[in-house]
Amino acid sequence: MPMQDLISFYRDIDPETRAVVVQTLRIVAILVLAWVLQAVSARLIRLFRAYMQRRTGHDEVARIETLARVFRNTAAIVIVIVAGTLVLGELGISVAPILATAGVAGVAIGFGAQSLIKNFLGGFFILLDDQIREGDVVQVAGLSGLVEEVTLRYVRLRNFDGHVHFVPNGEITTVTNMTRGFAQAVIDAGVAYREDPDEGLAVMREVARAMRDDPAWRDKMPEDIEIIGVERWDDSAVILRARLRVVPPIQQWNVKREFLKRLKKAYDERGIEIPYPHLTVYAGSDKEGRAPAFHVATQ
Repeated sequence: MPMQDLISFYRDIDPETRAVVVQTLRIVAILVLAWVLQAVSARLIRLFRAYMQRRTGHDEVARIETLARVFRNTAAIVIVIVAGTLVLGELGISVAPILATAGVAGVAIGFGAQSLIKNFLGGFFILLDDQIREGDVVQVAGLSGLVEEVTLRYVRLRNFDGHVHFVPNGEITTVTNMTRGFAQAVIDAGVAYREDPDEGLAVMREVARAMRDDPAWRDKMPEDIEIIGVERWDDSAVILRARLRVVPPIQQWNVKREFLKRLKKAYDERGIEIPYPHLTVYAGSDKEGRAPAFHVATQ
């Protein structure tokens, strides 16, 4: 329809119909603008996500994806609320009573949903501070396991037995991340009191050197073993301590198991005793140090 005919048609209609047409056009314009804003915000978030993924490493992808999803949902909710408020205003519905009712209802819901809000806030800061990523091994709220999922509401862990734990973010006050950057596999080995501690420590160095020469373990042990020394005296053993730097950190348990297996074989080959708890019985002695014969009577 030509523009002049459209203008003539608009002038010829009665004022009430004209007001309805104007109102309808405004509502359509608001909805179209809301759709455009939502599409633009989603596009900008995707561009930002792609930019951050190019600048960061592969281990940051899960965190960036989660944050992008949070920002996208937040933008969509804000746009819908603003657009809905404007549409209600165009329809002649007063927004003030609705806002007042929503405020009262929000206060009531807030008292009942404090834990939910606490979970969301906790999850947001966990993601923002990069405390936990998917694939990490962590200890939170007294539970530990492999992180399978991180959301704004909970962290999902799977422990060594295959059990799944859902930990609300509001319950997380301290995070122990055991697989961030690198790890130290701490080795405590006990030898008998009659053994030479220096010999036991030397064997630990030899075992670590052999593991680093093994292609299967070379990349997981970037540095030589660090000998700490004699850690303590136990009831039946002298505890020798050393530690191995492990990369990637999630391999620390496998490296420790392999090292202990090889150390056991090496101690056995050299006749170094790995003691077990035992009891020494003294029959007594006189002042000159002579001990009487020890006799066990059986019936």
